Amino acid sequence: MGCLGLLMYGTKLMGDSLQQLAGDRLRHILDSLTTNRFTSLLTGALVTAMIQSSTAASLMTVSFVHAGMLSFMQALPVLMGASVGNTLIAWLMAAELNFGFSNYIYPLMLVAFLLVQYRKRPALGESVFGFCFILLSLGLLCHLYDSMTPADQHLVAGYLAMPGEHYGVYVLLLLVGAAVTFAVQSSAAIMATSMVLCSTGVWSVYAGAAFMLGENIGRAVATWQAASSAGTPARRTAFGQLAFNLVGVAWMFAAFPYVIGFLCDFVHFDPTHGQIAPDHNLAYVLAAFHTGFNLCNATLFIGLTKPLERWATQCINKPAGNDEKESELRFITKGLLDTPEESVMEARKEIINYTDTVTKMFTQTRYLFSADNETDFKNIFTLVEHYEEISDEMETDIAGYLNRITAEEDVPESLRPVICGMLRELAEIESIGDSCHHIAHTARRNFYSSQPLTETQLEHIHQMFQLTEQALEQMRSMLFARKAPREASTAYYIEKEINNYRNQLRNLNFADVNRGLYSYQTGAMYMDIINECEQLSDSIINVTEARMEAQGGQ
Repeated sequence: MGCLGLLMYGTKLMGDSLQQLAGDRLRHILDSLTTNRFTSLLTGALVTAMIQSSTAASLMTVSFVHAGMLSFMQALPVLMGASVGNTLIAWLMAAELNFGFSNYIYPLMLVAFLLVQYRKRPALGESVFGFCFILLSLGLLCHLYDSMTPADQHLVAGYLAMPGEHYGVYVLLLLVGAAVTFAVQSSAAIMATSMVLCSTGVWSVYAGAAFMLGENIGRAVATWQAASSAGTPARRTAFGQLAFNLVGVAWMFAAFPYVIGFLCDFVHFDPTHGQIAPDHNLAYVLAAFHTGFNLCNATLFIGLTKPLERWATQCINKPAGNDEKESELRFITKGLLDTPEESVMEARKEIINYTDTVTKMFTQTRYLFSADNETDFKNIFTLVEHYEEISDEMETDIAGYLNRITAEEDVPESLRPVICGMLRELAEIESIGDSCHHIAHTARRNFYSSQPLTETQLEHIHQMFQLTEQALEQMRSMLFARKAPREASTAYYIEKEINNYRNQLRNLNFADVNRGLYSYQTGAMYMDIINECEQLSDSIINVTEARMEAQGGQ
């Protein structure tokens, strides 16, 4: 049990550190390489092989569906590919059992220690440590049994031996494998247990294969549980993965004795032999069985994503009465993607969503100056007030989420300046919303004023609004871009234009008031709007600077 604990820790450490190394690129791969079913399948296998965690890859994919970035037809092949990519670690285990790589890992541990200790590449060092722990635990598992006396080996075999070789026992092993995978959230532990017990002769290869099949069900159930609090599309996607795994395990379970017999022929081992003899080649049989099953299952179901989508839609209905009400937060979802790097990526996407909300608020604010009647004006003004409430709530929620990330003990130091820059972005975007709110209240004063703004003033205001809208769009492009120097320089250019136009209108306003073209109160109301637009552009520049600082910290 201690060796299995070391194996699970090594797998988690390796997976988490590889996710740190991948950073934004991991999300970019999932986001962009899902143009068709086959590239989605390959993407799922690639990402899972990179981070050595099918659970993390599955949860990431489901969260993309929840956020509206992937459809069911794009996401399900990714989940199928994750099952294929998850088989890589089985081959690593089989190689360790046969070649004993763990005897040569100690220099590698020294390299990992130096990488972590001297902060050159801490995430790389941790991933190397995780890899070493995986090999070390597998080597210990094998050598523990080999180093026992024959009497002790007989005692252990007696405790762990199966009561018989029939389908009833295999069903029990299948269910136990699923339950253990769900409980410990580690399919690697199931694979290692199966390989060690089979290769040392304690279990038959059939028992190991049945036990290993259970981990496919356990992983799918874990994803389904994590998606239970998400939106309907995410739950349907998780249901599709569960159906894919259950049906696949069902057909393979009916045929796996024949498949195992076929594979054993390649290693010249008789699986029907009464006394199972120790043979480490059985680890290759189990690795080949695991890979072959997932490849065949994905090949069979890749063309059935449409029927699976219809089935998931029928089984997972939206709440009756109205459309499901989703949170204003689209990317931050409780229970999904709980590593610091992934959480920061979620928050970054959420800041873009927040920017879109504030941009919509600005658009509605512009409409206030072209409302034809009081009813239209009141409706638009109410909508702006609603956006102001949403803006305040989103800022609080995203900031709270970022603060919870920084409170975690395992947050890399390199992420802290990034989070600090994101908090500054939040504060400045909220200031943009406040400026829109102030402009809306000035528009209401103008609407009910006995001396409203002149046609010329309204024309100037709309020109200022056009410049401000360009700045907002440039800010969004800069937030979305992985590298943003060009967008930042354009933002500075637009901000300079806004400042020059504000100065020009201010001088013109003084002259028009002196000439008596309109009252001082009307001129003051006019300049309030112009100045708010200029302050809004200053906030945009502050967001740009915060974003550049955050990128510099990565």
